[in-house]
Amino acid sequence: MDVRSLFAAQKYAASLPGMEPAPGTGTAANPAVKATRDFAQTLQEAEDLSGAAMTGDADPHALVQALAQSELAVEAVVAVRNKVVEAYQEILRMPV
Repeated sequence: MDVRSLFAAQKYAASLPGMEPAPGTGTAANPAVKATRDFAQTLQEAEDLSGAAMTGDADPHALVQALAQSELAVEAVVAVRNKVVEAYQEILRMPV
């Protein structure tokens, strides 16, 4: 075994703990992560229900409710995205 590759492997193993996220970041405790997971779950439920409705296995009222929830979720995400883009553009307009 080449000594340089051994040192590289040791350096890589030593750097792994430094690359792990700090406790409480990137976990379910983060509101952004929770909101993203809720959004994805809402869309997945609506998609599953609409697929079941195509085969006749879903209640039409549940389908309408799921589609309304997914529409509301998409509108909320678009509003947040618009605010982020607006803030970014405002930062770009700031004089240096």
